Amino acid sequence: MSDTFDIIDSVYQKKILSKSAIVKNTKSPGAKYSVFDPDEFNKGRQVLGNLIVNGTITSGGTDVDWLVEHKGNFVIFEFKSFHNDKINIPKGQMIAYERLHEKLSLSSKCYLYIIGYDDIDFSNPDSSVWIFEINQWKNGVIPKNSDEKAEAPTRYLVFRDFMTEIKVKDLRDMVDFHWKEFDNI
Repeated sequence: MSDTFDIIDSVYQKKILSKSAIVKNTKSPGAKYSVFDPDEFNKGRQVLGNLIVNGTITSGGTDVDWLVEHKGNFVIFEFKSFHNDKINIPKGQMIAYERLHEKLSLSSKCYLYIIGYDDIDFSNPDSSVWIFEINQWKNGVIPKNSDEKAEAPTRYLVFRDFMTEIKVKDLRDMVDFHWKEFDNI
């Protein structure tokens, strides 16, 4: 927020900003965390991919994209890329998220967000993402559409129009807001 006001103040005070200053203000600082060893990370995922093979009854498998814990409270993110203005959420994954949220909310604060994105640069704070919170899903604010062509739907389709557009910088602010909220519990 103060960066925005600094830029506005500079413009209105008729200070001339160099191109490098403008570029500097439109890029986020470097990532706080990164994959320590990308090759090892990918190898681990490939090994797990061979756990369920042809001939086994079990199928699927999923992960949690981002889980932040602070003082026993949680913020959970699931990131999904848009295809034709909709995201696909496997039914089993959504059931798991509903139950995870329910159980974590019994004894702590828990926010669970589903975030849709296009091919964006997350280092650009002005890039847009689309978001909804699991309570919106549970309360029917987000329609539970499924692939009607399938006899037994295995996924939900969530259309961009039902999600809220926010900037990456606002998403970061939201996480910091929850962190501060958890400090006061």
